[in-house]
Amino acid sequence: MMDPNFAKTVVLLTDYTDEGAFGLVVNRPMEEPAWTIVKTDPPVRVDPNLKLWIGGPVDQQSTWVLMSEAQGPDEEQREICPGVLLSVSKGLTLQLLQSPPSQRARVLVGYAGWQRGQLEREIAASAWLTMDVDPALIFNTPPDQMWETALRRLGADPSALQITSGGIH
Repeated sequence: MMDPNFAKTVVLLTDYTDEGAFGLVVNRPMEEPAWTIVKTDPPVRVDPNLKLWIGGPVDQQSTWVLMSEAQGPDEEQREICPGVLLSVSKGLTLQLLQSPPSQRARVLVGYAGWQRGQLEREIAASAWLTMDVDPALIFNTPPDQMWETALRRLGADPSALQITSGGIH
């Protein structure tokens, strides 16, 4: 996509209904350490090595926790697919902010959203390629290699793609 918010991104689509779609970008860690960004009341000591992840351009004040295994009460999380869970728990978010970084859980800021029919139009225009969710791609692949790895799993050669205003060709 030409939109810089989505150029070379891998998006985990978590909700898809007649009303629209919701997803999280999973391959964009923020450059700044979390402690320089996070302001809580009351203040907490954020782990100095923790980085937040950009979940998408919508509602940059919202946080989401993406994890590979259950953490906390079951009612505060839901399984997206085996090996991928999503939570909006403020308590879990605060706990993760204060813990050393983990490859198995991350705090994302913002999300990606599509109105009714918008995602379908973008897919029809070849703006997105789709594949089944692979927890190993999300949690075990370095973020700077995730987009290329996903394309190769689809059988595409990233160097052969042309990215235009109409999509990927």
